Amino acid sequence: MAAVRRLISLALLILSCQAEKNLMEPQGKSSCGAQLGDIQKALILNLNANESCTWTIERAENKTVRLIFSYFQLDPNASCEIENIKVYDGASTDLPLLGKICSKVDYVPVFESSSNSLTFQISTSSSVIQRSAFVFYYFFSPEIQINNCGGYLDAFGGSFTSPNYPKPHPEFAYCVWHIRVDKGYKINLDFKEIFLEIDDNCRFDFIAVYDGPSTNSGLLGKVCGRITATFQSSSNIMTVVLSTDYANSYRGFSASYAPVYGKEVNSTSLTCSSDQMTAIISKSFLESLHYNAENLQLNDPLCRPRVSNVLEFPIPLNKCGTIKQVEDHTITYTNIISITNSTSSAVITRQKHLQIILKCEMENNSTVEIMYITEDDIIKNISALGKYNVSMALYESESFNNPLLSSPYYVDLNQTLFLQVSLHTPDPNLVLFLDTCTASPTSDFASPTYDLIRSGCSKDDTCKIYPPSGHYGRFQFSAFKFLRSLGSVYLQCKVWICESNDTQSRCNQGCISRRKRDISSYKWKTESIIGPIRLKTDHTENSNLEFQNQVHAEENQWVQLFSSLHLLSFMILTLNVVIVAAMLVRQYRNRVTEYQYQKLQSY
Repeated sequence: MAAVRRLISLALLILSCQAEKNLMEPQGKSSCGAQLGDIQKALILNLNANESCTWTIERAENKTVRLIFSYFQLDPNASCEIENIKVYDGASTDLPLLGKICSKVDYVPVFESSSNSLTFQISTSSSVIQRSAFVFYYFFSPEIQINNCGGYLDAFGGSFTSPNYPKPHPEFAYCVWHIRVDKGYKINLDFKEIFLEIDDNCRFDFIAVYDGPSTNSGLLGKVCGRITATFQSSSNIMTVVLSTDYANSYRGFSASYAPVYGKEVNSTSLTCSSDQMTAIISKSFLESLHYNAENLQLNDPLCRPRVSNVLEFPIPLNKCGTIKQVEDHTITYTNIISITNSTSSAVITRQKHLQIILKCEMENNSTVEIMYITEDDIIKNISALGKYNVSMALYESESFNNPLLSSPYYVDLNQTLFLQVSLHTPDPNLVLFLDTCTASPTSDFASPTYDLIRSGCSKDDTCKIYPPSGHYGRFQFSAFKFLRSLGSVYLQCKVWICESNDTQSRCNQGCISRRKRDISSYKWKTESIIGPIRLKTDHTENSNLEFQNQVHAEENQWVQLFSSLHLLSFMILTLNVVIVAAMLVRQYRNRVTEYQYQKLQSY
């Protein structure tokens, strides 16, 4: 009986698809352009060479138009400038262009108007080939939302379904799901069931999967019918679209997604940052030792790993049983991944005892990560690099509540500037100390430079250093500019990061006019840069300079014009002199001819 029911369902599905095909075929013999006023319509457009056809969709309703080109076939060799489809936001091609598509697009084009009208125009090249397009549009009210239709999915893994699943999906649904997992991971998307209308080109109801944050990202695939499917993104972001028309609704789909660690991990890896250490353990490595995620724990067993194709332990530096050690001016954070005893009463075991010792050691402007893995008496060492996260910002006042976010910063000469250097770490026992702050007219801090603070001491009469305040170092000074330079000033501050209860640390020594002790053994020193800071007068002068340049350019044009006129006048004058001289010479010759000497007669 079950087999009979499945055969009947399949027959009904095929008949319904054939019925919709017969319903839409007559509409497809569309001429070149038309005025369309139906509340919804599907068009099969057969296109010829050297055409430019325009369709306008308009209806006297306070609704929006959604236009979907679910399938089209254009000349693959023609350029987008010659053969394309243009969509305009309104009832004319003179209105704003919503978009232009051609054969080279890698997505399913969907457009929405801002009012009750929309226009699309198709232009073709001179190539004589088969062209066609399936166009579907409908009017809808944006304020009417379909439940469970799209959204943002940012959990480490999860599942979602089409609206009403497993009941038939709604008509005129256009649902967009944006999936995002942590950086460093890819997304595996598994459709456990897809039950949509069958069509060879998925023109009516379809699911589109995109490899990125939007529906214009690269298309991973478009599916329909009754199938299962799996997709994988190339990054940590994926977009999924469900589009349905007005006929033949079925169950829709059920899908789940899971993160996949993007890098290859043979056994283990460790990275350190200002706020946490992250340990990655390969599942295959763990399985080779006959363990799973449930067997592992940190010093604090309540801190559990995130499981995908790897086990990831995100371990805060001040939680999960992390131990901080200060030794020889070096700060080290340590935690241990160990095996839990599921059978505490056991006397024997045939499994290797696994212990992973995680260490993050802070170094000069960086951190060094060290991981020890002990398998019985076997120790394996792994190391990498990282750094402290330190930033610098300008503030409005000495309350240091509102940072100035614009860049460059335009200030007045002698204006009091308030600066704060911040250490970003959850460790409350660390303090930051301003050692040196230098100003320069260039971002590479080449000569000339000017010291505001040196070895913790103020070197400028207007510079005031505030007392150390945990993760913050603060000071103020009056704005200035460099002579024979533009009005831009860059600031660079070098800081020390110390243990707060270390009375012998550099942070507790304050201003040192002369070096009292060698502090080269400190490994935690870093720097931060801010700029450019520019004078408002220079900003105005630049505008005036542009105006003056424009005036000078106009003056030069007039000078060139007058120079040309002077040259022309000179040439005309010279020509007149030549003509007059020629006339005088001619008259002189004529007179000489009249008074030539004659031979005297002899008497």
